[in-house]
Amino acid sequence: MSATSAPDTPDTPDGTDSTGGTGGYADVAPIGPLVTRGSLAGELREAGVREGETLLVHSSLRSLGWVCGGPVAVVRALLDVLGPEGTLVVPTQTGGLSDPAAWSAPPVPEEWWDTIRATLPAYDPLITPSRGMGAIPEAVRTWPGALRSAHPQTSFAALGPRAAEITEGHATDCRLGERSPLARLERLGARVLLLGVGYDACTSFHLAEYRVPCPRALVGRPAPGGWEVVTELAITSERFDELGHDFERDRPVVRATAGAADLRLFPVAAAVAYAEKWLAVHRPREEELMVEGTE
Repeated sequence: MSATSAPDTPDTPDGTDSTGGTGGYADVAPIGPLVTRGSLAGELREAGVREGETLLVHSSLRSLGWVCGGPVAVVRALLDVLGPEGTLVVPTQTGGLSDPAAWSAPPVPEEWWDTIRATLPAYDPLITPSRGMGAIPEAVRTWPGALRSAHPQTSFAALGPRAAEITEGHATDCRLGERSPLARLERLGARVLLLGVGYDACTSFHLAEYRVPCPRALVGRPAPGGWEVVTELAITSERFDELGHDFERDRPVVRATAGAADLRLFPVAAAVAYAEKWLAVHRPREEELMVEGTE
């Protein structure tokens, strides 16, 4: 997933729709299996999620089945398993806070661009909703005690004793690199839980992009003082599905199910180290300056 995808990117990693997974709020017949807080917690424990660990979760609510209690039940199940000493982390990206010239799903008329740039509200970690992340990260973001990092496009939210350590100091010119929560998660020995999503949603792979040759991009975005243009690494999730396939083939990855969802569990550090070597060989890129949203 691009960190600056257009504001209405179709389908969301954690999103719900009328097919179910909304905990009884859909107006159509539910699609099973029935998933409860307790049943999900049991399956997560059986898969190997450990009490007291730090866990970065990428998830899809609707992939689980019919969740009694919706995203709140999922977050409670995760917190039940992690316990009071564990820390839950989720991506809370805001790709809509970007240059409308780069929006494509859907695009907006060019004659609107200047007005959008002049009036688009700047990022506020307390009130800006995530976009394209889905219901589970939004539940974490708004949970009592949650902390959120400062980057206006690629923030993370966290709950637990290490939340401040993980979210503080997210440099506003470093989306997913060495001065982001991802690097802290790597150092802390955190693990990734892919819950009903594929490797294209694995943000840990992006950290590896900062350690191999990669183009930089001029990125437009709203700021408290008005529209600004900053230079960022031109990250992309292109071929992350292939990278994930090879990573899972060559490195230990826990595979299980929770509800109807496929589940994968692995260390952040292992994913980053593998991706760093893989990207250099299979997806080399030139160090050049480009404008975000262009080829």
